[in-house]
Amino acid sequence: MRNTILFGGTNKERLVSVASAQALCDALPDADLWFWHVADTVHEVTAAQLRGHARPFEVEFEPESRGVPLAQALDRARVEGRVLVLGLHGGRAENGELQAMCEVRGVPFTGSGSASSHLAFDKTAAKRFAALGGVPSPSGIALGQLDEAFAEYGKLIAKPVKDGSSYGLIYVVASQDLVAVRNAARAEDYLIEPFISGTEATCGVLEQSDGRMFSLPPIEIVAAEGRFDYTAKYLLKSTQEICPGRFTPEVTAQLQDLAVRAHRALSCSGYSRSDFIISPKGPMYLETNTLPGLTKASLYPKALKAQGIEFADFLRDQVVLAIKSVRK
Repeated sequence: MRNTILFGGTNKERLVSVASAQALCDALPDADLWFWHVADTVHEVTAAQLRGHARPFEVEFEPESRGVPLAQALDRARVEGRVLVLGLHGGRAENGELQAMCEVRGVPFTGSGSASSHLAFDKTAAKRFAALGGVPSPSGIALGQLDEAFAEYGKLIAKPVKDGSSYGLIYVVASQDLVAVRNAARAEDYLIEPFISGTEATCGVLEQSDGRMFSLPPIEIVAAEGRFDYTAKYLLKSTQEICPGRFTPEVTAQLQDLAVRAHRALSCSGYSRSDFIISPKGPMYLETNTLPGLTKASLYPKALKAQGIEFADFLRDQVVLAIKSVRK
């Protein structure tokens, strides 16, 4: 089968996707490249075009070739026996819609299936299912109780329920921030939680083609200016991502156990990455990413390296898993 890297997308995280595709292209140099444009068309691009795109986190990538509708591209993938290596993030790429379109056509793709992707993308539902797997998380706050909660806790955090937390993240530390949350909640659903002071952590889970599943070394995040939003993740060099994290053996074991529990509770497959905050009571679950970033600076590749797994080997094994899942 032909490996085809699909990147881009119609949502706000398409810039990150281009950077992921650059890393994927270097690791799988023989793969074809398909770019999913914001106009919902798919375009063939060359490695030279992709590699020559500077500042992917800040500048839009524009294809030079004519595109075809997404559904038509997926039909072609089925006929031509392509495996889609997903370098996508957020939106329809991560909420299960793309995965469902592939599944009904029998097109293999890397990462979790449509049902688990849809579940994990909804942070409120993901917390509920993770809790069923024994994974603790912060309590939620209703929008109507915003003022009372702010008075009680003094600091809150709000994020879109069905979007990546890099965008739309609101730290509620003053009364004007309450207005910002209400305004944002008019456009989309928001998850509101008490702000928990503590070290931020993330832990990946990996499934391999031989049937093994295990957690990767947890990563400690020291965010620039104390906020791990899009700017801190991708633009500020002052953010520190320490892998393996400087956690006690007990906390490391807890993070690895909880990441696997979340992966299983959400029925993820292939690979995932779950985020936590280390509270005084121990790690608290925040969310699970079914398509975590795969840029050269991203957290998941760092954890793979710490585990002694080459990025190209990881990708090739995920392709094998994708093909196996279609042939079941």
